[in-house]
Amino acid sequence: MTTTTPTARRTPLLTRVLWTDAFLTGGFALLLAAAATPLAGLLALPEPLLRWSGIGLLPVTAFIVYLAGRPVPPRGGVWALIVLNALWTVDSVFLLFTGWVDPNPLGIAFIVAQALLVGVFAELQYVGLRRA
Repeated sequence: MTTTTPTARRTPLLTRVLWTDAFLTGGFALLLAAAATPLAGLLALPEPLLRWSGIGLLPVTAFIVYLAGRPVPPRGGVWALIVLNALWTVDSVFLLFTGWVDPNPLGIAFIVAQALLVGVFAELQYVGLRRA
């Protein structure tokens, strides 16, 4: 008996959203990892938080590229990405209320803007998966 992995039918929306997410996540990862020092001063955020966030996003980027490049992306993989993006969004906003960081207004705007963008990606991936 053979088992198959459930897959999502490739749709233009899902394809575009995955590739855009891969491109922006990869760029964001490189920016955070390479420019953590100047960003830390500009945003009043801890340099290690920025650098390790960037480094941590590199394997996530590879995973998104894997999903985007599949002829038919595995449903479970897309769901995992949706959950990961939703968690990133919630954790980013939560960070502002913990007292663990004390960003300046530009740092707050940075955290909120990237959280909103990641949340939009989670929603678009969900919609793309539903259409598949």
